[in-house]
Amino acid sequence: MGILTSKATGIRRAKVVLLGAPAVGKTSLIARYVHSVFSERHKSTLGVKVDRKSVHVDDETLAMLIWDMHGEAEGLEVPSSYFSGAMAGLVVFDRTRPETVAVARSLGERLVAASPDAQLFYAANKSDLDCDEAGMRAELKGLEAHATSAKSGDGVHDLFTTVARALL
Repeated sequence: MGILTSKATGIRRAKVVLLGAPAVGKTSLIARYVHSVFSERHKSTLGVKVDRKSVHVDDETLAMLIWDMHGEAEGLEVPSSYFSGAMAGLVVFDRTRPETVAVARSLGERLVAASPDAQLFYAANKSDLDCDEAGMRAELKGLEAHATSAKSGDGVHDLFTTVARALL
């Protein structure tokens, strides 16, 4: 797929997928970024939901097609076909649950295998909550992640702007 440019408008489009374990905040990050809202009510995503957001960076516009995937858990694998054509992957884990880092790593590897041109970005969501910092550092093993909070909005806009800038 790659980045597509509309001949009529000159606007570029790119598929961005959000991946992670269940309940790490993927849908909440998208809701915060696309609609500027956060809800305490949580419904698990089934399958995939696609949102669109146009981002203006350095005098260019990128229309991001943001695919919100269901959380991957044992017995509920994200189909690799969903990764096809992705130009970027936002791999989300819950910084209060270190075990979600392993799922994030695995999904990142699967995304790159299915879409070798995709750029990976990791998000340590729920930065507004306390966590076991030592345990989290041990799980990360050098993995760099953007701190985000879908609840407060901290780091969310910056993360998506970083993705857009990298794609443009």
